Amino acid sequence: MTPNGYLIFDDETFLDSTVAKMNALRKSGQFCDVRLQVCGHELMAHRAVLACCSPYLFEIFNSDIETHGVSHIAFEDLNPEAVEVLLNYAYTAQLKAERELVKDVYSAAKRFKMERVKQICGDYLLSKVDSQNAISFRNFANSMNDGRLLAKVDAYIQDHLLDISEQEDFLKLPRLKLEVILEDNLTLPSNGKLYSKVLNWVQRSLWENGDQLERLMEEVQTLYYSPDHKLVDGGLVIDGHSEVFGGEDDHLQFVQKKPVRESTQRQLSCSSSGSLSPSNQAANVQKPTTRRDWKYIASEKTTNSNYLCLAVLDGVLSVIFLHGRNSPQTSPMATPCLMKSLSFEAQPEELEEHPLSPMHYARSGLGTAALNGRLIAAGGYNREECLRTVECYNPSEDCWTFMAPMRTPRARFQMAVLMGQLYVIGGSNGHSDELSSGEMYDPHTDEWVQVPELRTNRCNAGVCSLNNKLYVVGGSDPCGQKGLKNCDVFDPVAKTWSNCASLNIRRHQAAVCELDGFMYAIGGAESWNCLNTVERYNPDNNTWTLVAPMNVARRGAAVAKLTNPQNSLFADVCLYAGKLFVVGGFDGSHALRCVEVYDPARNDWRMLGSMISSRSNAGVAMLGETIYVVGGFDGNEFLSTVEVYNPKTDEWNDCTKTPSPLSE
Repeated sequence: MTPNGYLIFDDETFLDSTVAKMNALRKSGQFCDVRLQVCGHELMAHRAVLACCSPYLFEIFNSDIETHGVSHIAFEDLNPEAVEVLLNYAYTAQLKAERELVKDVYSAAKRFKMERVKQICGDYLLSKVDSQNAISFRNFANSMNDGRLLAKVDAYIQDHLLDISEQEDFLKLPRLKLEVILEDNLTLPSNGKLYSKVLNWVQRSLWENGDQLERLMEEVQTLYYSPDHKLVDGGLVIDGHSEVFGGEDDHLQFVQKKPVRESTQRQLSCSSSGSLSPSNQAANVQKPTTRRDWKYIASEKTTNSNYLCLAVLDGVLSVIFLHGRNSPQTSPMATPCLMKSLSFEAQPEELEEHPLSPMHYARSGLGTAALNGRLIAAGGYNREECLRTVECYNPSEDCWTFMAPMRTPRARFQMAVLMGQLYVIGGSNGHSDELSSGEMYDPHTDEWVQVPELRTNRCNAGVCSLNNKLYVVGGSDPCGQKGLKNCDVFDPVAKTWSNCASLNIRRHQAAVCELDGFMYAIGGAESWNCLNTVERYNPDNNTWTLVAPMNVARRGAAVAKLTNPQNSLFADVCLYAGKLFVVGGFDGSHALRCVEVYDPARNDWRMLGSMISSRSNAGVAMLGETIYVVGGFDGNEFLSTVEVYNPKTDEWNDCTKTPSPLSE
């Protein structure tokens, strides 16, 4: 038909044919102008196609519109297979993923702001919810902050709580065990009102009495339901009663609740006495307190006196077992007051374990160093952005304070101390190519100043001080596809860069450290293949020599050295003097927990106790005789947490012990 003289022809095969051809071009890498680097895998695509499907990528491309050539975007926390599914969808409009991959596709779609895909994946997951997986699905929905998904999973749990309570996931949840004493003429309210009162009691215990949720769960808590319909701490002594709580499987005796302690909430930022710089007086920034979820989900009355509930307590998905029973023969007729323990003051001082204070920001690919007895953590990735912020950890007070921020946001770099000052060199700012810039921090002025730029842009390079000079070792080429052999040295007096001997093997994301006048380049990757090889640099003859390889190939590991301790209390610590510790990293498939130690006298590596958390691209520093590891990426989340290594026990710990407050 040619109405009005126009030729009109609808080619029904054109669109399908063109889409198929474009997808084939993508898979063969032809005409591609964007490279996605996802956990060691490289995926090529066309900028225009991705910009049409992903508002997130559109924003990135639009902010970098002047970029010529191939754009590079890195994702450390997405599944490459899931991203490939989204790319196929972008080119073919067909979403096809195996059941086990749907959660990862959902996560990637959330990152890319592909709401339609997110909804389709969510609906698919909801169709697969059953008694066996309901808890894990709820945990996933909560981690994705998807209110629609959470509401539907919670509705399913309400209808199937007893079946779900028999599953392994349910049995592993934290448990709060309560015994409620009742007057003879009183009965507990209906389930909804009852657990509203329970949640209020837990909140009061945490916020007013200074209790911790974990401590409340350590033993059965005795409560009293007063005639004025309040649920309060029970001060009644239970004599001669040794009942089983909540069913045959718990085998727990009821105990009297300990006297209430004064609130001992610790400050997230502490005073700056003895701090690194004058401005720390003003940088005493407190971490904002956030009220996490308190939510009743579902409950069942299992017998006449036993109740079962699933609830969210201060953000923790928890099981509440509640047993109601009549009071002893004599009971107060009003809300009881707790009796003081007359002998409590005579008790020896107890030590309580508290989690080590986390950084204010989660960070991966950060720079760390020890300076003046403090641990410095700078920059790094925090989800989509690179950071400028710098934090300082005081181990004696277990607190983090802010220092002056860097001039440039950067991640994938290393930091070194040279002549009492901090240096950061190269890295990536998350948007453009690798950086050639460097900065120096002066603790006396609390300022960062520019240092002369590298002659080439460098990311994922090792940085180390040796003989009053700064060395930059290896790194990624401008395209980010392979490691470099190049090594440069900076003279802080002349403020000039020069070449030194090249590595024997190309490496990026290598761990670099000085020990006994030598410099070591440990592991890393040649392209994306992880290395276990190690090289040692001798500044006297300007040569690199291969030494014994590690037991585990790894890139993105952290390294620290333990020097000869002065008057060490532990002989075990002396055994590690003059050795290198290599911590975590990525083996090409998983973030690692394992740790190795290198003995240069024996030229061998041996495995040590593994960390609590898997960590790639974490930071490490030696403070005194203790190794501190901070941040990194565990394969699912960017971390802000801290853990320490005890050479005496060959164990890692994420807690510190402090005297417990005594009730007066």
